[in-house]
Amino acid sequence: MTEFLQQVINGLSLGAIYALIALGYTMVYGVLRFINFAHADVFMVGAFAGYFVGQILPGGAFATGLVVLASAMAVSAALGMLIERFAYRPLRDAPRLNVLITAIGVSLLLEYSGQVFFGAAPRTFPAIFPSARIDAGTLVISSNQLAVIVVTAALVIGLRLIVFRTRLGTAMRAVSANPKAAQLMGVNINTVIAFTFALGSALAGAGGVLYAVNYPSIDPLMGVMPGLKAFVAAVLGGIGSIPGAALGGLLLGVVETFVAGSEWSTYKDAIAFAILIVLLLFRPSGLLGRFTIEKV
Repeated sequence: MTEFLQQVINGLSLGAIYALIALGYTMVYGVLRFINFAHADVFMVGAFAGYFVGQILPGGAFATGLVVLASAMAVSAALGMLIERFAYRPLRDAPRLNVLITAIGVSLLLEYSGQVFFGAAPRTFPAIFPSARIDAGTLVISSNQLAVIVVTAALVIGLRLIVFRTRLGTAMRAVSANPKAAQLMGVNINTVIAFTFALGSALAGAGGVLYAVNYPSIDPLMGVMPGLKAFVAAVLGGIGSIPGAALGGLLLGVVETFVAGSEWSTYKDAIAFAILIVLLLFRPSGLLGRFTIEKV
């Protein structure tokens, strides 16, 4: 039983990171109806932003962790707004295929720019949170795992408050439901979409730092696999659904952790994508998504 609970905690810690990335995917899809495949590389940039800030601050302090997180979120939010303004806004009325190709192009640009500016060699992420652990018998929770779960919970609650308790959040939901009607009612579409990108990218930046805290080796290609799995998590929970993205991330993290601890550990990545295929076959709207018929 203890081993089971330990695996659940490990899975929730990993799943919380997937959830943060998946929220960015689902927010952009909810407003613009396309998948921002460059989102995974914003996650990478957030990790590097946290790395450089963490290098100049005293390590092992709770305040340091908060400053590093805030810095990474700010850099990622700014990058997300730049991507939206110069890569996606000119293509807003273009065919979906054009936007998809552009998203892949932006992703590759960020990855190879990262190799130019940061170098291709992995770097060791500094310890930004106090090093401690909680022992409950044979059950062990590290301070980093606790930080990941607590920070993710706080960010998800904050996101929900923004979306459902603020004017910008109301505008986001209005644009998601009917962009033309929202514009006729005086909503500034450009502002809402830019804010959506900033918010989703900030969550990806936080996810990058939390991932690097638990797996302290970062490189310019570090976002590829977590980004793909977060996309699976977003689809699993229901693309466009904020609670669904969080639930999908947690479920995928727990499943992956249990598979990694079994004799099937070699296939843990393959099983994640097998879940995506099965879900698309039997429940394409996801666990919490709504089935809609798209008019063409």
